[in-house]
Amino acid sequence: MSETQQEHWQKASEVFHERAGEYDQWFDNSLLFDIELAAIKDLQTSLLAPKLELGVGPGRFATELGVSVGIDPAFSPLLLASKRDVNTVQGIGEELPVSNGCAATVYLLFTLCFLAEPKLVLAECHRVLKKKGHLVLGVVPARGSWGKALNAKKEKKHPFYEHASFYEAGQIAQWLEETGFKVVECRSSLFQDPENLREKEPSRPGLDEAAGFCLLVGAKK
Repeated sequence: MSETQQEHWQKASEVFHERAGEYDQWFDNSLLFDIELAAIKDLQTSLLAPKLELGVGPGRFATELGVSVGIDPAFSPLLLASKRDVNTVQGIGEELPVSNGCAATVYLLFTLCFLAEPKLVLAECHRVLKKKGHLVLGVVPARGSWGKALNAKKEKKHPFYEHASFYEAGQIAQWLEETGFKVVECRSSLFQDPENLREKEPSRPGLDEAAGFCLLVGAKK
């Protein structure tokens, strides 16, 4: 790992370590969390155990999705995840501290935007997956209203988004293909504007750049 990579993930994860409790409380009674979780559960692809989540944070999604092992560079959120019965390991995506072919499903939710080299991390996910295993990517497309709103926060040096980068969903799909995956399913959700989030909404099949949340499932070739 280069010094640049190390410096980036240290800066990106520092705020989540220092403000883990604040971030965790955001999930309480969160309509946004409910919409995103429902979209993940709408996926039709058979996602088998053992399941691993990279960027597990406080373990809110991991608990709901049956994830057995959660990895994160920030230490404080791992303490919260462990209290939710998630086995935790401190580590980074560029050098996952797990063996080849150990997972049937890897979740990478809301983490891609914080990575210095996304394709390197996708390649690592490919390494740790079993043959015909699946990688589930959850992303905020750059062109949608949510992506634009978060990018505006980045430009204003919001503590949680200062080191984030947002990409078009189509670009991410291309990266998956380039790192040894075949995209087998996509879903899109969160079409309400950030300022007008009022109600739960169903996810839709397909990849929509206007959505606030997109899911891409890659099968290991």
